[in-house]
Amino acid sequence: MLGLSYAAVPLYRLYCQATGLGGSAVAGHGSDQIETMEPVKDRIIKVTFNADVHASLSWNFRPQQTEIYVVPGETALAFYKAKNSTDKPIIGISTYNVVPFEAGQYFNKIQCFCFEEQRLNPHEEVDMPVFFFIDPEFAEDPRMARVDLITLSYTFFEAKEGHKLPLPGYQ
Repeated sequence: MLGLSYAAVPLYRLYCQATGLGGSAVAGHGSDQIETMEPVKDRIIKVTFNADVHASLSWNFRPQQTEIYVVPGETALAFYKAKNSTDKPIIGISTYNVVPFEAGQYFNKIQCFCFEEQRLNPHEEVDMPVFFFIDPEFAEDPRMARVDLITLSYTFFEAKEGHKLPLPGYQ
C-alpha cells in the first residue's frame, strides 16, 4: 500500500498535467504564448489559496496570501511558505488541484514547486513561488461564465530521498 501511495504522485502528475483534467493546471507553455496574450480586463477572477500537509509529514505549510485578483491573460505570482519543524532533514513532494475542476484546463502554471522533491533541513523555512496565468480563452467558455472564484490547493506528502519511480511507458 505504501508503494502504491507513493506511485500515485507521478501517475497523477502525468495524467493531469497532460490533460488539464481533475482540476489540474496545464503545464509547459512557452514564453511566446505569454508575450502575445491579450488580457481580458473586464473579467476579474478571485484566486484563493489552500495548503494541506499529509499526517506523515512534520512540516508547517501555508499560503502567504489568502487571495489575489487576476484577469485572464495576465501573469500572477503567489507564494507558499514551508517549514520543517523537526530536528532531521525531510523531503516532501506536493500535488495540487484547481477548483472548480473545469477551470483547471485554463489555469496555467509557468513555475511551481509541485511534483518536485523539496528537501528542508531541520527547522529550515523556505518560500515557494507559484507563477501562473489564466488562459484568456477562459472568458470565452460558456461553462466558465459564472465562475469568478478559483481555488488553488496544494498537499505535501513525505518523499523518500533518492527513491525514483519509473514513469509508465518510458524507459
